[in-house]
Amino acid sequence: MNTKQSTIGKEVSLKGIGLHSGETVTLTLCPASINQGIVFQRIDLENEPKVPALVDYVIDTSRGTVIGDGEAKVQTIEHLLSAIGALQVDNLLVKLDGPEIPIMDGSAMPFVELLESAGIEEQNALRNYFVVTEAVQINNEDKSVELAALPLDDYRLTVMVDYQSKVISSQHAQLHDLANYKSSIAPCRTFVFVHELEMLHKAGLIKGGDLSNAVVIAEHEESEERVAELSKMLGKNKITIGESGIVNDEPLKFKNEPARHKLLDLIGDLVLVGRPLKAHILAARPGHASNIELAKAIKKAIAASAKAAPTFDPNVEPVYDVNGISKLLPHRYPFQLLDKVVSLDGTTVIGVKNITMNEPQFMGHFPDNPVMPGVLQVEAIAQTGGVLVLTSTGEPEAYWPYLVGIDKCRFFKNVLPGDTLIMKCTLLAPIRLGVAKMHGEAWVGDKMVCSVDMTARLVKK
Repeated sequence: MNTKQSTIGKEVSLKGIGLHSGETVTLTLCPASINQGIVFQRIDLENEPKVPALVDYVIDTSRGTVIGDGEAKVQTIEHLLSAIGALQVDNLLVKLDGPEIPIMDGSAMPFVELLESAGIEEQNALRNYFVVTEAVQINNEDKSVELAALPLDDYRLTVMVDYQSKVISSQHAQLHDLANYKSSIAPCRTFVFVHELEMLHKAGLIKGGDLSNAVVIAEHEESEERVAELSKMLGKNKITIGESGIVNDEPLKFKNEPARHKLLDLIGDLVLVGRPLKAHILAARPGHASNIELAKAIKKAIAASAKAAPTFDPNVEPVYDVNGISKLLPHRYPFQLLDKVVSLDGTTVIGVKNITMNEPQFMGHFPDNPVMPGVLQVEAIAQTGGVLVLTSTGEPEAYWPYLVGIDKCRFFKNVLPGDTLIMKCTLLAPIRLGVAKMHGEAWVGDKMVCSVDMTARLVKK
């Protein structure tokens, strides 16, 4: 899995029909800056409103995933998001001149090819993974639906579907390596049962539906009159229902193509969590509603983890080591109080300081009972926040960072030689006019030792 964020190298476009709206829509993918995420923009509406690709904006999951904010709505986003998620693209602006992502052939392959034609470009910022450490589960006993995100230092998905159908037997699909997505998952098309078509048609949906963009499955033999009605619904002069149970005997890409398509949808819907995941996703009989329910549950787990002690893996290369920090901050021994930065995502930074008995403050500060001075804890947190603020400018060497305000400072536990101080700073609001407001915390193990609100100011050198 990628370590750093990525976007695309150039603007690319395609045109197609919306599955439900039936409208011709031009979709344009545009490069985006670090930490922007995936954002949709309706350029056909007044003021060209934007809708972030986040689960908070989901407004419908009945026949596809729909996001919206006010009048701006975007339908059937799951296939595009699946390609984006599988190719590990983090930052992208998606412009649309209509209400729905084109259905194309009903798979994610056209979007994979579009992204690849634009070129995937690495950006100089770490991906902000959410590592699942405790199982996150949702289930609906009435519908025999169960989904779970289980701990794993990787990203894998396993899906089971069972429609109790003589045409589609119980099926499984799995993806253990995103590198295999293009060949084994992306080509798999959406599917629909014949008995659903009339309901969808009467509901004013599938206006762009066609045998070229969906696999249509018949559970039973149909009369000639019924086949004629279906032909009219699908805009065809004549269709046939063969022994395979699939309209026009359309060959499947894989024997378990329906299960693979459900896995494709699941990847796309989970992009709406807003962060890449490290987890094993298990799904029994998933659909868009349950996928979104799991995404919301994962987001709750993320919010809960934000209140927990920050952690880091000492085996992973830091974002900045002590030498890199020296190039960013104007501090030197004995006042460089930050040893390394282990996470940096544009709004949050995590830094580490190892406390040793060799530090000069212990010679005069309670020498017979060495305790790290509280003011130095605040200074270490401030330096950690300084890295966050400076790197947000794009030209950190051009500014001096000054601490101009401290509020709500509290100390909860003594910090002693031998402790490892883990510091976390989070922006409380976007940086404006060079002024940054942050909340900082310092932890030793699972105990918070200090918390403080700070205001910093950037001054041009």
